[in-house]
Amino acid sequence: MKQQQLPPSELILNEDQSIYHLHLHPHEVADTIITVGDPERVRMVTAHFDHIEVEKSHREFATQTGTYRNKRITVISTGIGTDNVDIVLNELDALVNIDLGTRMVKNEQTSLNFIRLGTSGALQSHIDLGTWLISDSAFGYDGLLPFYGHLKSDQSECDRLQHHLNGLPLPYRASASKELIAHFDDRVYEHGHTLTMAGFYAPQGRAIRIANPTAERFEHFADFKMKNGDILTNLEMETAGIYGLAEVLGHRAISISALLANRMNGEFHPEPGRVVEDMVAHSLEVISRL
Repeated sequence: MKQQQLPPSELILNEDQSIYHLHLHPHEVADTIITVGDPERVRMVTAHFDHIEVEKSHREFATQTGTYRNKRITVISTGIGTDNVDIVLNELDALVNIDLGTRMVKNEQTSLNFIRLGTSGALQSHIDLGTWLISDSAFGYDGLLPFYGHLKSDQSECDRLQHHLNGLPLPYRASASKELIAHFDDRVYEHGHTLTMAGFYAPQGRAIRIANPTAERFEHFADFKMKNGDILTNLEMETAGIYGLAEVLGHRAISISALLANRMNGEFHPEPGRVVEDMVAHSLEVISRL
């Protein structure tokens, strides 16, 4: 079957032939990519770099590529939510796996390493503030991955979670790269299973000025036990989308979160900046050995 050229409406390029939203060219992207939510956090990460060769910014997507201990790394901000993750991962994939000149998919595919360094809130009262947590898997309530078809992950846990949280939609589930989990085999990291929600307020059980009709069900997330006895540990807004897209596109991904809040105890860490900075510094040492 003859390969079809991607039309301009599907693969959108700028006048300088950079990819549409990120404004990046293929040579400006490393094979190891750190994603952060906040554009300002890009500089927090690259402040540790020995050299920065690329610096681009467009909308909420700030990018810097450089080297840390001779390891070439790209750091990019996604902004908040899996709608932005959809743009970032698809456009980074296009940069390495599509010939932008011919608009044809390359015969040889490149697999990228995506490492999310973010923040999150704990769902269990016993989890300490300041914990660095690796998400072994994530349940997505954001609605992104069903548009991409079936994931390889077992959906039975999703069915059980939907039944446990009667009235909420069916989530999807996606997992971290086993290869990257093994690389981050470090006792400073805890492990857990994450909820990726479609918003920050009502979807995460918050009620500020108006009543939240799902608030009563929110605490039942903490009660849920998987078939092997594992529990849900934290919630945020990007991980399931990163894991799911990495899986369907053929990349590897891991999400590491600094747990700054404990939702069950109503607590927030008094020094959030220090916790994130320490997590970034330690994780960069591990990433440099990939």
